[in-house]
Amino acid sequence: MTERSEGLEDGRERRAERPTPPPADHAHATQAPRPQGPTGVPLQRMNRPFGYPTERPDFEPPPAWAHPAAGNGSGPAPRPFGLPPTGPGNNGNGSNGSPTTGTGGRLPRRNVLIVVGVVLALVAATLGASAGVFATLRWGPALITSAPPQPTDELGSRASAFPKPESAATVAGALLPSVVQISVAAAQGRVGGSGFVLRDDGYILTNNHVVASASGGEIKVAFNNGDEATATVVGRSPSYDLAVIRVKGVKNLKPVALGNSDKVLVGEPVVALGSPLGLAGTVTTGIVSARNRPVTAGGGESEMSYINALQTDAAINPGNSGGPLVNLRAEVVGVNSAIATVGDRSGFNESEQQGSIGLGFSIPINQARRTADQIIRTGHAVYPVVGAVVDVSYQGPGARLGDVEPGSAAARAGLRRGDVVTVINGHKVNGADDLIVQIRSHVPGQRVELVYERGGDQHKVIVTLGQETG
Repeated sequence: MTERSEGLEDGRERRAERPTPPPADHAHATQAPRPQGPTGVPLQRMNRPFGYPTERPDFEPPPAWAHPAAGNGSGPAPRPFGLPPTGPGNNGNGSNGSPTTGTGGRLPRRNVLIVVGVVLALVAATLGASAGVFATLRWGPALITSAPPQPTDELGSRASAFPKPESAATVAGALLPSVVQISVAAAQGRVGGSGFVLRDDGYILTNNHVVASASGGEIKVAFNNGDEATATVVGRSPSYDLAVIRVKGVKNLKPVALGNSDKVLVGEPVVALGSPLGLAGTVTTGIVSARNRPVTAGGGESEMSYINALQTDAAINPGNSGGPLVNLRAEVVGVNSAIATVGDRSGFNESEQQGSIGLGFSIPINQARRTADQIIRTGHAVYPVVGAVVDVSYQGPGARLGDVEPGSAAARAGLRRGDVVTVINGHKVNGADDLIVQIRSHVPGQRVELVYERGGDQHKVIVTLGQETG
């Protein structure tokens, strides 16, 4: 015990005892001289359990709240985060009226500064968070769903896909049993097209313009193995140029695998399958030439379709409509629907019966899948709208709004006739068709951010899309 008792009285180890408070009438009495250590430095008084090297002149003892009180636990309870309690006779260091902290009940100056700093930080954080929420609600795309919800249907078969890319020949061999030729008896004669199997109970996806002319007429479906069956129309969507037909009593149907058109890359190899000019089982190859091409297609003004299409240089000709565009994993990524022709620069269609010039367009399968699922479940499809007419005569830039329907999504968002929409969800709008295509690439109830000009000023607004059937 020699080393531990060095510098202590009587050479004995001793514990510090809590000093007895002076009587009230001696509150201002002169304090007794503090005992001196061997170095001449006053010894620190200890109001805490033994174990702190208080005899060292370079040691600053921890505050009283840092450890439980000594003895039987009757002392003051520990206090969180170093904030002493307030009240008479307690200033946080276990003594009454210490010269360091002032009179009883006052917080130490350092702790006061800490408390003030914490309060200011909390106020600043609250104001910043409130401003951020307000800005997001008013301007920010953070609350806008960037993509429609993932499909939860039972369309297609993942087992039909390959685990890794294969050759075009392998892909064609796997897909041809699932691709059909469609023949429709119409007033002007028979109209042909293509389609592919979605489910093994006979549901087949094709283009609306392939079956729209049936009008109750007979629809024949020919399979790759030579079998034929009669089909009926389950439902049509002129807005997306899609239709679902169904055959019954046909066994061993093989559904295709459905891919993700949002992940298609420009330059990616693809295979187109169908019956161009009535030539069933035709296969052509190419690449994805571009994405997000605004394309109009369909059978006239009353059933005009607006497609945010995949562009491909795989040969697509009249009769390919409704057939699949497939990647090298045998996954359908698009529904072949339209071609560009040299003499038709205002739109893309098949009505002129001209051949491929290397500019074909497919409906992205993600859109086609949503629409097909709606038709199978309900017999019809819905599409998103803002509730405003778009002025097709306006040459841009942007798209000018015409009449705004009262109570519509556009009206609730404050849009007016004459507003020029220049951006939708970060996409620069190039014209009336482009705005319609971009809106229809979403789903009803989805939120979109529009940037528009009015009176020379630019504004932003978030619109919750409405819906119509068609």
